[in-house]
Amino acid sequence: MTHSPQPLLHDALAVLRAPSQFWSAADGTLGGTAGGAIHGLYVSDVRLVRGLRVTVGGRPAEHIGTGSPAADRARIQGLLRHLDDPTPDPGVRLVLDRAVDAHGAGDTLTVRNRRDIAIETEIVIEIDIDATVMDVIKQGAGDAPAGLVAALDGDRATWAGENVTATLTATGLRLERTPAGVALRGALVVPAGGEAAVSWRLDAVDAIAAVRGADSPVPWSVPSVEAADQRLPRWLARSLADLDALRMTTAQHPDQQFLAAGAPWFFTLFGRDSIWAARFLLPLGTRLAGDTLRVLAGLQGTEMVDDTAEEPGKIMHELRRQTLVIDDGTSLPPLYYGTVDATALWICLLHDAWRWGMPVDELRALLPALRRALDWMRDHGDADGDGLLEYVDRSGHGLANQGWKDSGDSVQWRDGTLAEGPIALCEVQAYAYEAAMHGADLLDVLGELPTDGALAEHWRSWAGALRERFHASFWIDDAEGAYPAIALDANKRRVDTVTSNLGHLLGTGILDAEQSALVARRLGSAQLDSGYGLRTMSTESEGYWPLSYHGGSVWTHDTAIAVLGLAREGHHEVASSLIDGLLRAAEGFDYRMPELHSGDPVSEVAAPVPYPAACRPQAWSAASSVAVLTAVMGLEPDAAAGAVGTSPLPGFGAVSARGLRIGDAEARIGATEARIGAGAHV
Repeated sequence: MTHSPQPLLHDALAVLRAPSQFWSAADGTLGGTAGGAIHGLYVSDVRLVRGLRVTVGGRPAEHIGTGSPAADRARIQGLLRHLDDPTPDPGVRLVLDRAVDAHGAGDTLTVRNRRDIAIETEIVIEIDIDATVMDVIKQGAGDAPAGLVAALDGDRATWAGENVTATLTATGLRLERTPAGVALRGALVVPAGGEAAVSWRLDAVDAIAAVRGADSPVPWSVPSVEAADQRLPRWLARSLADLDALRMTTAQHPDQQFLAAGAPWFFTLFGRDSIWAARFLLPLGTRLAGDTLRVLAGLQGTEMVDDTAEEPGKIMHELRRQTLVIDDGTSLPPLYYGTVDATALWICLLHDAWRWGMPVDELRALLPALRRALDWMRDHGDADGDGLLEYVDRSGHGLANQGWKDSGDSVQWRDGTLAEGPIALCEVQAYAYEAAMHGADLLDVLGELPTDGALAEHWRSWAGALRERFHASFWIDDAEGAYPAIALDANKRRVDTVTSNLGHLLGTGILDAEQSALVARRLGSAQLDSGYGLRTMSTESEGYWPLSYHGGSVWTHDTAIAVLGLAREGHHEVASSLIDGLLRAAEGFDYRMPELHSGDPVSEVAAPVPYPAACRPQAWSAASSVAVLTAVMGLEPDAAAGAVGTSPLPGFGAVSARGLRIGDAEARIGATEARIGAGAHV
């Protein structure tokens, strides 16, 4: 096996419905181009087709356009001028309709003829078969597995590898074995003024699947949104279509849905990602949140296992079908718990779902998991007993950084040197404070044990002590004023880099009003606000680079979290500027926001620059559109009253939404005035 750099994704066509995904060039072909390393038809994280070429009459079509009306469909248009007459108007065309579902994918190829004579020709589809796992492809895959041969039986071809069996069937075509796989051939007679079609389809079965596609309806309402600025409803519509295609279930609980983190690399359950996506989507209903909470509670840690980072009460990080091995020596077991923030975020989601109207019986069923999660923060999250939550990899082969910025260089000093762990991240303290306070509220309102009242007071006291410790330990002064450090290192020194992590503190209650204003000012600075969203690291840091994964790029969900906090704490001008940046970026990416993009400033680039290996679609990036709608309209739940209160951002223009939900009741939100910054297209 040969290795090359991680495949680039930014200019590939992706058609998907979890756990299937079809990555190709814009003309539908696979392989054969410089950007073709990601190309393939994948099911359950195994690439089953690595090459695809189509000829009609001995030549490929000339590509003229590609449209994707939904995440799981694409229509690709090409001309067959070698079969045409000499007049200027194209009269013979090839239309390729690609469709993907949870079990596989396929193409229907239609030749259309406007000429007044019939066309007799041959169509040939060459398919190169494969059985390579996604993890290998991400690190730079080489040749196809040696000895992989398709077994032919009439119009059917079968091959298998990595515990996945693929079956390809053809309609109107005969199959032949080739050195690389199979060829599908057929004679076509296209009548005058008519058309003729052939098709093929691949279905796959994974014998060791940990997650599967969701066959039930979407667990959220789809609102109708009207706005003076059309970028918002366009982004929302595209995002909800993508989120539909990212729905999954675990193999053990096919009735409980969650959102896969993102395509192509993270087509599975991630605790942190799935929680944030479900949290953003709460204004559209609580069913997804409820399912996500139950799935994660079912995998909650019960014992101490250093190899998997499992601890009693801990919420997991990721679920894979097999061990994930990464070139840098990292080896993650199939069920891995190496995250410091998912447990507190699970509690926050439970609380928010309650406020948005999740049924009381469902909430009460999760109270034992709530008590265990709260205990984890105190007993295991605070590894050294200093009143703060920190992380360290005890296995020696797990993730070095275990917050949402989990790359190896994501926690660094302003001079670019890396911080040494155990690391106590600033936002993790905020999540823990919010979780303890809101967990106490849940115990007060829903608790049934005689000890729940005293337990609620214990957690309020614990949260108060954490807040005091945070105020005493994290704040730094520089020429621009005070700000919180990104983290404390192993020696409890304040790591002084200015980062987007600050935005996660807002809205949690851990800051007082003066501190909130200081954080808002930093977030609105030119060093962090790129004009396309919030940079992960200030341009003043030595380690800043606009295409660094966590050291200067812009992550959509990161900006959306900051926007929600800014709006809730009354920092409307900064919130408006960041919203405008996200909408500007969404427009530049045709409203399918990637996992992240470059931190290059809007003053230097006319469109957002892709981070070329970023996932797209990605759940929390897509769900950020709902978070922005929430901020723009000032949506806040009031489960007791069964209505949504509104306190919109001023000046955005008229926005109305129908189809938002509080529990089972639809809420009609009338026209409101809200605002995006001065650069908005209103």
